[in-house]
Amino acid sequence: LTVVFTGDAAPAGNYGYTSSGYSVYEEENDRLTESLRTKVSAIKSLSIEIGTEVKNQNKMLSEMENDFDSTGGLLGATMSRLRTLSRGSQTKLLCYMMLFSLFVFFVIYWIIKLR
Repeated sequence: LTVVFTGDAAPAGNYGYTSSGYSVYEEENDRLTESLRTKVSAIKSLSIEIGTEVKNQNKMLSEMENDFDSTGGLLGATMSRLRTLSRGSQTKLLCYMMLFSLFVFFVIYWIIKLR
């Protein structure tokens, strides 16, 4: 058996069988390449959306941190005022409380007496 080669490096006796098999593999490779391209495109768009969401979440966290800082400052100022009040004269505060309770007692007594 003698095999004669043509100029395109395919044996002359195969009558194009090798090139048609190559064409089938090439078509399948093209199909798989297109499928891969579609999947890569979907992953790219998904990663872009994730990046955008992360930026938005970081912005909201930064705003919340600023709000908590300002609230903490306000709470600290209130606590310092309460400490100042608690260090003040206790007798004055006790006197005001007793006067208020007497006032409430007389108002309630007066309301009951009128009925």
